[in-house]
Amino acid sequence: MDVPLNTPQQGRGLVLVRRQPPNPQSLMETLKARLQRSCRCSVPRAWALVQDLVPVTRWLRQYRPQEDLAGDIMSGLVIGIILVPQAIAYSLLAGLQPIYSLYTSFFANLIYFLLGTSHHVSVGIFSLLCLVVGQVVDRELQLAGFDPSQDGLGPRDNGSTLNSSAATLEPRLQDCGRDCYAIRVATALTLMTGIYQVLMGILRLGFVSAYLSQPLLDGFAMGASVTILTSQLRHLLGVRVPRHQGPGMVVRTWLSLLHGLGEANICDMVTSGVCLLVLLAGKELSDRCRRRLRVPLPTELLVIVVATLVSHFGQLHKRFGSNVAGDIPTGFVPPQAPDLELMWRVALDAVSLALVGSAFSISLAEMFARSHGYSVRANQELLAVGCCNVLPAFFHCYVTGAALSKSLVKTATGCRTQVSSLVSAAVVLLVLLALAPLFRDLQRSVLACVIVASLRGALRKVRDLPQLWRLSPADALVWAVTAATCVLVNVEAGLLAGLLLSLLSLVGRTQRPQAALLARIGDSAFYEDAAEFEGLVPPAGVRVFRFAGPLCYANKAFFLQSLYSLTGLDAGCSAASRKTQGLELGAGEGDPMEGKDPVSSGARLVPMAAGFHTVVIDCAPLLFLDVAGMAMLQDLRRDYRALGVTLLLACCSPSVRDALQRGGFLGEDQGTEEEQLFPSVHSAVEAGQARHRELLATNSAL
Repeated sequence: MDVPLNTPQQGRGLVLVRRQPPNPQSLMETLKARLQRSCRCSVPRAWALVQDLVPVTRWLRQYRPQEDLAGDIMSGLVIGIILVPQAIAYSLLAGLQPIYSLYTSFFANLIYFLLGTSHHVSVGIFSLLCLVVGQVVDRELQLAGFDPSQDGLGPRDNGSTLNSSAATLEPRLQDCGRDCYAIRVATALTLMTGIYQVLMGILRLGFVSAYLSQPLLDGFAMGASVTILTSQLRHLLGVRVPRHQGPGMVVRTWLSLLHGLGEANICDMVTSGVCLLVLLAGKELSDRCRRRLRVPLPTELLVIVVATLVSHFGQLHKRFGSNVAGDIPTGFVPPQAPDLELMWRVALDAVSLALVGSAFSISLAEMFARSHGYSVRANQELLAVGCCNVLPAFFHCYVTGAALSKSLVKTATGCRTQVSSLVSAAVVLLVLLALAPLFRDLQRSVLACVIVASLRGALRKVRDLPQLWRLSPADALVWAVTAATCVLVNVEAGLLAGLLLSLLSLVGRTQRPQAALLARIGDSAFYEDAAEFEGLVPPAGVRVFRFAGPLCYANKAFFLQSLYSLTGLDAGCSAASRKTQGLELGAGEGDPMEGKDPVSSGARLVPMAAGFHTVVIDCAPLLFLDVAGMAMLQDLRRDYRALGVTLLLACCSPSVRDALQRGGFLGEDQGTEEEQLFPSVHSAVEAGQARHRELLATNSAL
């Protein structure tokens, strides 16, 4: 209710005067105004739009070479050196040739340099996304008649090995071998993923990633890491086992590994053991000496270089049958549009990739922006990551996203802007044009070791589960269910299960918030939970009830249940019972209440059977009030009045006050707003006690 400006203030203290809201526009007027603003064209507006869509045009003009260039070059070189071995290794996960991973790393760094808003995020190949890409590629290869156990690596022809269960290839695949069809599937999946992300950015859906909570993402990373580790064990051991698909893939892979353990390659096992020991020791040393080392130890590059030399001069492939990377061509192949039919077949698979990639990219961008004192735009990040998938899909690349480990390395090595991504792209380009064939004799077991060592951080998150359980059992349950579903079913089902459980947890916390009776802290005007704190003084004849959540259709029953349980009086049943008794009395003896105010008469005649005469609801935690909650409050007030109990509200927010006003709760027949709403709990308690004293005096006079 608006307070007039000329309201007298004598004896009333301060008066809060609400500003008059502007006259609301109609829907058509609002749409017309927005359309006019959007369609207005000028050179400054066009340039501002270009700067918003291509942020490099804005920040590059403010670039300070003397302060930023050295750190950007250093971090770019380090990331480029890390990218090369990881790109070759992650091709095992995706089931593709190593050259396509190098293409992906090059284009992702180049495009994010132009479109990204974060200064420190490293966008490129990401193990979790590679895992999903590999699973989709394997499924489509099997459906097309290829043998998915044949990796896209090795010194052999273009993978035309057929599945024994398939008689012939589809006619359109007669001129396309295994590796050719695998990259077709990957590019179709990449384009669909990028389209989803770009649409999310255009529709301003950056907030959607917020529903993928951190416990969900951590549990997903843990479950996917176990899946990745399982998929790489066959390379670590040199065992040829089928690449299982569908639910229970991890369990079936372990059973196959145990069954074929006797056929393990001794050379691969020894190589894996030595490389894992060196890689893990190098990472541990880098973590412990992080403050002393200006640049992280390039352990992956050293291991790959040494292992390549040993494999080449020791002829491990010929002498011991150790699987190697095979021929890696140089240069770029002509661009090719993704297959439209395959795009429709993988459209559903692209949804989980788009959500996971967007969530990780936005969360990492916001994390680094907060720690370094600048801001990022979530919707522009969606556009940037989406373009990192849409455009490279025509150049034989697969799905990319922001990677935490490489982003941390960029920050630790002095990265200041995305110029470092340009330097990293230059390093990868050098490898693409000249150095790629040098890795021909690199063992696949070494690449698997690089992948497994990169999972160290994600696998160690299991140690955080006990602390998470102590902080929030609901979040810990989301973490555990997501991880377990990823391992026992598949990663897509794990993401879906975690998302559903997170939403159910959010709904559950809203539907059953904490409720408590408050008592006075000594002689002060403050009130707290009487069950949580000792020595509090309950106000005489008054019950103060706090409901720490919104009041809506979903929790109105829990509100009443909590209120009746804590106060010891079921107002609804008691009012209905008293009404029934009154009707029976009226039928037998006439209506003695005729001509009297039922409320005042009830207040005078009904004793305090429950031990209180006033109920004060602390509305400070009440976030919002819907129609069902409003109707419930009106019914509650009617029931209390029938029992001679006064219902008062305290500490209502402006939005709740407006809802009460619009819903008719503050009607003129119910008294003025000042008689029903109070600025503090203490003022409501005092008002309730004063009214009861007046009522007692009136009853005594009668």
